[in-house]
Amino acid sequence: MKSNRPDPDTSGLDSDRLPAHVAIIMDGNGRWAKRRSLDRLEGHRRGVETIETIIRFCRNIGLAHLTLFAFSTENWSRPAYEVAGIMTLLKEFLRTRQEELRENGIRFNAVGNLGMLSEDVRQVLDEAGSLTADCRKMVLTIALSYGGRDEIIRAVKRIAADAVAGRIDIDGIDEQQVAAYLDTHDLPDPDVLIRTSGEMRISNFLLWQLAYTEIFVTNTFWPDFGPDELVRILKEYQTRERRFGKV
Repeated sequence: MKSNRPDPDTSGLDSDRLPAHVAIIMDGNGRWAKRRSLDRLEGHRRGVETIETIIRFCRNIGLAHLTLFAFSTENWSRPAYEVAGIMTLLKEFLRTRQEELRENGIRFNAVGNLGMLSEDVRQVLDEAGSLTADCRKMVLTIALSYGGRDEIIRAVKRIAADAVAGRIDIDGIDEQQVAAYLDTHDLPDPDVLIRTSGEMRISNFLLWQLAYTEIFVTNTFWPDFGPDELVRILKEYQTRERRFGKV
């Protein structure tokens, strides 16, 4: 992926101890624009530029999984012009960058209640997924029309249907089987969650998957977030002791 920003100094970052999966709540586009007396959509446009930069950097350092929270189930209640603008930006990004994703070995993946999306958006998602299906360097997952509670409800309904049909044994249901019904069934749980803009909440994102994730909050608005700050977070991550509830 192309970027106009210089890569940061990665000295001191242990490439052998990188998290397998980094998830990011990309927050602050609207407030970034408001502070500059710009339309909110301009904030989203600048946010797309940051997405490109972060994807490129994560691919270059060898990160295996990057998941970006792009649009929540609650975001459907935003003004129609803003929702339409975000979807247009998404389509433009995928149409113009899907070949670069493939060339860089990045597999595209989308999770969420995708049935709520318009047909043209779903078509672009399918095209990007098909074009990059054989890529193995990194998995880029976009959470779109996504809500953690909605995901769990949909999974519970599928589990119930399979139990009624006799395809699964209720007594045999465990964490691994529940996880297999989630949108993220083929992804490892995130090791790191980053939220930009300083808000101290996870906003209905990956509720099941974040059980033992290391959480980092930065006051930086998403359009201003860059690889240098990501490196600082990854270095701090490498100093943390992860006990997963054990001593």
